[in-house]
Amino acid sequence: MTGSYVLLIRLDEPRRIQVGALGELRFEAGGYAYVGSAMGGLDRRIARHLRDRKRMHWHIDYLLAEAEVIDVIRVESHEPLECAIAGALAESIDCVPGFGSSDCACLSHLFVHEDPAQLRAAVEAAIARVGPPG
Repeated sequence: MTGSYVLLIRLDEPRRIQVGALGELRFEAGGYAYVGSAMGGLDRRIARHLRDRKRMHWHIDYLLAEAEVIDVIRVESHEPLECAIAGALAESIDCVPGFGSSDCACLSHLFVHEDPAQLRAAVEAAIARVGPPG
């Protein structure tokens, strides 16, 4: 199946992380939501993100080397919805500018909130707004 996904991530302590061409970024402790798409296969892409050992390729790889994925929300569709979901999240949740969005016009694909439950609720609301029809 193809589609988009949101990784819900927890970072227990503030960290400075070198994120590829973005340089060194400061990440506060808290919850993060990373929005991506996998038009070549959701299962394979998500499994890659969850592996401990991988070649650092995407911005998210650098964060995941220091943080923990606590859940994955899958959005099955034949069209990529990552930018629509990211745009909806950007209306209400703080983001890390430029993260994961170097190949599109989005402000970011990584969103942060100190309360993981509120972050999850915002993600679910964004998906409900832009997700594929039932």
